[in-house]
Amino acid sequence: MEPKTLFVFFTIFLLFVSSSSESLKKQTYVIQLHPNSQSAKAFPSKLDWHLSFLQEAVLGIEEENEDPSSRILYSYDSAIEGFSAQLTESEAKTLKNLPEVVAVRPDHVLQVQTTYSYKFLGLNGPGPSSVWSKSRSGQGTIIGVLDTGVWPESPSFDDTGMPSIPSKWKGVCQEGESFTPSNCNKKLIGARFFIRGHRVANSPLDSPNMPREYISARDSTGHGTHTASTAGGSSVSMASVLGNGAGVASGMAPGAHVAVYKVCWFNGCYSSDILAAIDVAIQDKVDVLSLSLGGFPIPLYDDTIAIGTFRATEHGISVVCAGGNNGPLASSVANTAPWVSTIGAGTLDRKFPGVVRLANGKLLYGESLYPGKGIKKAERELEIVYVAGGDKGSEFCLRGSLPRESVQGKMVICDRGVNGRSEKGQAVKEAGGVAMILANTEINQEEDSVDVHLIPATLIGYEESVVLKGYVRDTVRAKARLIFGGTVIGRSRGPDVAQFSARGPSLANPSVLKPDLIAPGVNIIAAWPQNLGPTGLPYDSRRVNFTVMSGTSMSCPHVSGITALIRSAYPSWSPAAIRSAMMTTADLYDRRGKEIRDGDKPAGVFAIGAGHVNPVKAINPGLVYNIQPVDYISYLCTIGFTRSDILAITHRNVSCGVVLRNSPGFSLNYPSISVIFRRGRTKEMVTRRVTNVGSPNSVYTVNVKAPIGINVIVKPKRLVFSHVDQTLSYRVWFVLKKGSRGEKVADSFADGQLTWVNSRNVMQRVRSPISVTLKNYH
Repeated sequence: MEPKTLFVFFTIFLLFVSSSSESLKKQTYVIQLHPNSQSAKAFPSKLDWHLSFLQEAVLGIEEENEDPSSRILYSYDSAIEGFSAQLTESEAKTLKNLPEVVAVRPDHVLQVQTTYSYKFLGLNGPGPSSVWSKSRSGQGTIIGVLDTGVWPESPSFDDTGMPSIPSKWKGVCQEGESFTPSNCNKKLIGARFFIRGHRVANSPLDSPNMPREYISARDSTGHGTHTASTAGGSSVSMASVLGNGAGVASGMAPGAHVAVYKVCWFNGCYSSDILAAIDVAIQDKVDVLSLSLGGFPIPLYDDTIAIGTFRATEHGISVVCAGGNNGPLASSVANTAPWVSTIGAGTLDRKFPGVVRLANGKLLYGESLYPGKGIKKAERELEIVYVAGGDKGSEFCLRGSLPRESVQGKMVICDRGVNGRSEKGQAVKEAGGVAMILANTEINQEEDSVDVHLIPATLIGYEESVVLKGYVRDTVRAKARLIFGGTVIGRSRGPDVAQFSARGPSLANPSVLKPDLIAPGVNIIAAWPQNLGPTGLPYDSRRVNFTVMSGTSMSCPHVSGITALIRSAYPSWSPAAIRSAMMTTADLYDRRGKEIRDGDKPAGVFAIGAGHVNPVKAINPGLVYNIQPVDYISYLCTIGFTRSDILAITHRNVSCGVVLRNSPGFSLNYPSISVIFRRGRTKEMVTRRVTNVGSPNSVYTVNVKAPIGINVIVKPKRLVFSHVDQTLSYRVWFVLKKGSRGEKVADSFADGQLTWVNSRNVMQRVRSPISVTLKNYH
């Protein structure tokens, strides 16, 4: 045989072996089955029924002496009907073709996305009319938090003064590594962990390249402890981060009970584990589910969180999710199912000044939590260097990238991006640098997420970084000093939209405005594990009970806690009514009475949704927009979802033809209004229903701020309620305006407001944001 022929043969053989090996490689799939299947009755248990599908798909398993049950990770019951299992690609295809299988989805990996914020939101107002008084601080409600676990010894989970655990509670305190049932109490009433999906997809957790991870509900990274305490942590006196932000720390609902479901590990959060946690949380009887995790937007029928939480909503559970940190990119918002409250992030009016004073006298504003103790302090003047260029990433201060001869004893400029902000300081320290200026790049603009730095350091905005780099470039031996100003409250704007907060419109679901709301999510101080330093880095030897974090991961539990407060005040309200109360009373203006800003412009609806949450108003909304779970099915039909799509999402086998015939002109009764004009359409109509939850004999009059280029007609213009819980309907027509030559005058997008004003109390306003999109009109 010729060498060339031999080479071709050998190559084909290798490709065959490689492809065969790939086809035999197992990965985790979530298998969704038809609900209420008759074949299930033939088996002694649901697990046996699920095993029967696996045995049908897995060929030759007995010859290999493999127990089929070893392939199953979870057998689901409440979140979906189905199971997750390890399968090869060909086995997954076989299962997908079985008549009782609705869908087979590969396991997805998602990522995780306060001493003052409760005051900023007005929760601790004086007297019996305060939100905490009206809601009894959330007593009787149970907040389920899906995250990285919990540090139960944190003072935020002390149960002094807590009421008894609700009798409906069915959960447990699961034993595991460094975690026993005694770690739970009347505040932290339950803790579970879900690791099977993560375990089969990753190397052992005790790998030498991995940080220590507890195989239990105990938190190893701090994220879950932070979010759980933000939602429902107890009040803790004299809380601070090394002296900064000192005060009383409290969750939004300090009287609520907390149950923790650990689904996130160092390599992420696997959808099979998330689904298992939702499944169990439904059975445990939580009232609120808080999920500070997600990714990029995906279709609802492929979205594990959307599918699992639909069942939760059917059980009366309010679901609150982080909108994601991929802003300011348009259409980056995630977790956009209409039965989920999707939360963006805003700022506070609290600052931690860390000013850069250049040797030429110019001041560049920055922020930092260094050096702690909440005191003003000026560091000595140092030479500044910016080590840019080359292929080592020195401009980002990657570890090992900074030449010691260039940075020894100097202040180093580090661009944001690639590695963690605090990690850059460690890289500077290891190279001999003694201080750092963290410089925003163009993508970060003026975002001011602070850190508890390991060395003297501050973060400056993009405009300041341009000035600083110009100064260093043009000056021989440029010098500066850092001046730290402690904690300053009430002297700056707030809230504004966080730069990182994900923006709409929703790619997966454009006919519903997302995000729904924004809430505090920048520089939030909350509980922290005592085995971690405030930066969370393994080489940070400092120990604290609280630290600062930013993200929609932080804004989500704020709304979760406020949801618990409203539920405690009105236990019979549906999840949709509770969300409506928050959306229709949200703020469009900051604490100084000026429009909330998104960078250098007023914030639009795709940045803030209905606005910034205002619990003081939400506890007394006047009117609410209610939605029943069956309405979501009608909605999915109206936007063109197929029968199989709807079955996968809602577990209901429906005919959209029948649904739409029974509800002609259906509009989802959402608190916001999104209108899409497609080519050739000049008029659209929506219907809404509002329920009076305020005073009897109330009269509301409509006030409309029409989108530019659109005529808005509302009928009727007055709603007269004779009693509480009465529901009335209204219709809204949107008509494209035309110019003198018949051309359209509206832009591709416009927004507005529709507000119902209580005639007897003009301060009570029930406002709906309007978004109008002209699609394919150009």
